[in-house]
Amino acid sequence: MIGKPGPEGRAPRTPVVTYTLLGVCCGVFLAGPASGLNASYGTGTALLAAQNAYFERWGVVPEQLWHGSAAALCTLLTALFVHGNWLHLLGNMLFLHVFGTMTEERMGRAAFALCYLATGSLALLGYAAVHAHSGRTLVGASGAVSGVLGAFLYLFPKARVTSLLPFLFFVPLRFPAWAVLISWFVLQWLSAGTGDGRPGVAYLAHVLGFVLGFGYAWARWGAAVRVKGAARSTEGDKPT
Repeated sequence: MIGKPGPEGRAPRTPVVTYTLLGVCCGVFLAGPASGLNASYGTGTALLAAQNAYFERWGVVPEQLWHGSAAALCTLLTALFVHGNWLHLLGNMLFLHVFGTMTEERMGRAAFALCYLATGSLALLGYAAVHAHSGRTLVGASGAVSGVLGAFLYLFPKARVTSLLPFLFFVPLRFPAWAVLISWFVLQWLSAGTGDGRPGVAYLAHVLGFVLGFGYAWARWGAAVRVKGAARSTEGDKPT
């Protein structure tokens, strides 16, 4: 990440909320059964059973959300800090770090925290509404991170990102952030639209989170805090 001056030319503030979210998500994952590092969950079939029980307890299960107890509503928040495997965790944390630090600096800590938690929870809620009778568990910060991407696109429309393109032998190239993020959004939209109604990768949650994050930034600040200069840029890999 390239350092940038904050609003009114002051030095950037430490992105406390972003770092806290990174730490909590990583800590929860390492302590839970999905990491495979906590011996108290056992191995083999015992570990698999522990993982399933863990996800059902802390993740969103649509049919329980709509037809179960009111306590199931709490999973709209707890699910944001639970990840299914190492790749799931690292992918979300990479993009939270790359795009979250600048977004938090521009928004402010309280507004950024609200954006993250609200867009993530609402994205899960929207996904659960579409799959209301599903018993599959939904976990992960993808909807919240997508909200950060949407807010970043609105706040930094001329920023540039470094992306690694596999078909060019992973040569790093710099592109406008809007091109990378809109391309990512279109891929999520197309993937969500070609589904057959069975939950899998929650592409719809990604789409909803992105739209909500963009809309939140637009409704809250309008043009007041947008950075239009191309000189302010960030680095990161292209979302997959």
